[in-house]
Amino acid sequence: MKVETYTIEGYQGKERGALIAENEEWILVKHIPIDYVIDGYRVYKKKYIKKRKSKTKEEKIARVLKLKNIRLERPANFKFGNDLEMLAWSEQTYGLFEFQDNDTELFYGTICATADTNFIINMIKANGKIIPEYDYEFTTEEIQVIAFESDYFESIRLLMNDELKRSPKLKKIS
Repeated sequence: MKVETYTIEGYQGKERGALIAENEEWILVKHIPIDYVIDGYRVYKKKYIKKRKSKTKEEKIARVLKLKNIRLERPANFKFGNDLEMLAWSEQTYGLFEFQDNDTELFYGTICATADTNFIINMIKANGKIIPEYDYEFTTEEIQVIAFESDYFESIRLLMNDELKRSPKLKKIS
């Protein structure tokens, strides 16, 4: 097990995760928000990582995670792809996606429309309400991190599904 700390362009703090897999463009980790706590997955876009390290502190965290019998496995059917393919995978798997842009803003949503590397989302707010065709056209260049299965992600998912049940004109997302 290898734990790494990442310095990401534009982020004030550092990010930490237990390495699961990587390719030329991406790094998949189990996210470690603090000390020995695992909370979901993160997929970091390598071109935004300024520094990557694994030293004494990370080795100690890895040791504790091993003692806790934490398993590092890829999520079912996960495979690296381009930004839109991975957002689509998250939406198909969980009913929504989460990404962080290069302004370090966090977005939850579903794909509304795509054109080349541009896309529009149906944004999901923190209360689970859906804003159809959110008034902003994103580019895949803006995406720095894609995340899923964190406690907060699952909470937004529950709220979204509850909102969908309450509003008969909206389609339930599984």
